[in-house]
Amino acid sequence: MRIFKNQWIVKFAKKHKINDSELLEAVERADNGLIDADLGGGVIKQRIARQGQGRSGGYRSLILLKQADRAFFVYAFAKNDRENISDKELDVYRKAAAYYLKYTRAELAALKEDGIITEIES
Repeated sequence: MRIFKNQWIVKFAKKHKINDSELLEAVERADNGLIDADLGGGVIKQRIARQGQGRSGGYRSLILLKQADRAFFVYAFAKNDRENISDKELDVYRKAAAYYLKYTRAELAALKEDGIITEIES
């Protein structure tokens, strides 16, 4: 499985000291069927632990997921900062998933080269 993060997630993870291994663990759980919330249209919500607090009080990440193929971290938030995303935001992420999950290898390479996404090495 190939796993990517957009630049928003890169900044969020750096600010909150979330390392790539924690992102990988969230995708591995999802790929093994342990999805925290399936929001439909290829969008899932996975919890990420906050250092010293566990997953329940930690962060929520939105991932565009095509199981056993690819995953894109596109948004995250601290649970204590906001309860959830709006229906309008969810609609935008579902539309994005329709594109991202169909990109060819060449299109993914171009997105990486342009700095739009970064691949997480497992």
